Amino acid sequence: MKEKYITIKLKKSPIGRKPNQVKTLKALGLTKINQEVKRPDNEAVRGMIATVSHLIEVL
Repeated sequence: MKEKYITIKLKKSPIGRKPNQVKTLKALGLTKINQEVKRPDNEAVRGMIATVSHLIEVL
């Protein structure tokens, strides 16, 4: 079975955000604005996306 992936792009800066949101972005691998990463499409990653949905764009 082929694993699905989600592409995530950081659109807004984490400066001044709550510490848990900054740590979530680091855990996703997002450190710079307009940076894109691919992550597996699973419940853990979906929960992280929900936490910082106002800062990212899912492609």
